[in-house]
Amino acid sequence: MSTQSAATYNPREKSLFKVMRMLVRLWFMCFLGSGGGGHSDLIAQGDCHIVAMAKLFESVGKLGLALAIGGGVVNSALFNVDAGHRAVIFDRFRGVQDVVVGEGTHFLIPWVQKPIIFDCRSRPRNVPVITGSKDLQNVNITLRILFRPLATQLPRIFTSIGEDYDERVLPSITTEVLKAVVARFDAGELITQRDLVSRQVSEDLTERASTFGLILDDVSLTHLTFGKEFTEAVELKQVAQQDAERARFVVEKAEQQKQAAIISAAGDSQAALLIANSLAESGNGLVELRKLEAAEDIAFQLSRSRNVTYLPSGQGTLLQLPQ
Repeated sequence: MSTQSAATYNPREKSLFKVMRMLVRLWFMCFLGSGGGGHSDLIAQGDCHIVAMAKLFESVGKLGLALAIGGGVVNSALFNVDAGHRAVIFDRFRGVQDVVVGEGTHFLIPWVQKPIIFDCRSRPRNVPVITGSKDLQNVNITLRILFRPLATQLPRIFTSIGEDYDERVLPSITTEVLKAVVARFDAGELITQRDLVSRQVSEDLTERASTFGLILDDVSLTHLTFGKEFTEAVELKQVAQQDAERARFVVEKAEQQKQAAIISAAGDSQAALLIANSLAESGNGLVELRKLEAAEDIAFQLSRSRNVTYLPSGQGTLLQLPQ
């Protein structure tokens, strides 16, 4: 009976059946011993159970394979768009679609459609540029840009520029705009009018980037230096200006001293004239008064000196010498 039932299965099932039947017979021979007519009936019953288990395992295997294939298909039909990102769908038959996919989980046709993810958050980029000023001085400028793509322009950006649009667009337009703006100012004006230069660069660069579908959130000049020759010339100019200021101060000081001498001489001559007039009108009384004042001053100075001793007249000296 077991042979007839096994003959109705395919070769794979026959092989599995033979292996399991051999295992069951070995188990009965080890635990039930050899001999006895009831053993063959038990083996036949075991064959029936083996067939049922083989069918069950095969069904489970087919179900697991189907689930694996279905899971793979579903997984390939889903894609995620993270926060701050957008996706553009490329179709193998219709090309890049105009629809921009937002954040979240979305479906696509496996092996036919492919998502291209773009980061739409603001990102910084430093662009160094060497250019010339209006007075032909070399200027080293570093421009810091905060940029992001315009979400509605992503299909056009991907089609005409590519995923590395920042590498292809920003260096060229930044260099062009900086050279055009810096050429309008002298080297000194680039320092004294830095706000004006930064504002003009920001306006021109924002307008230029909008033609490529880019938005510039901030544009600032972070580094501004000049060539070695210009730096040395500025230092020499500063030294010359300091020397000129010092010379002008000396000249002004001499002029003030001259004016002071003239005023002092005029005052002395006026005083002498007044004295002469007074002497002519009042006689020598003023001269006598000045003599008395001078004698009083001399006596006061001598009285305070330790080297001067007064000897009263008409009396003996301190040594009591005979008169």
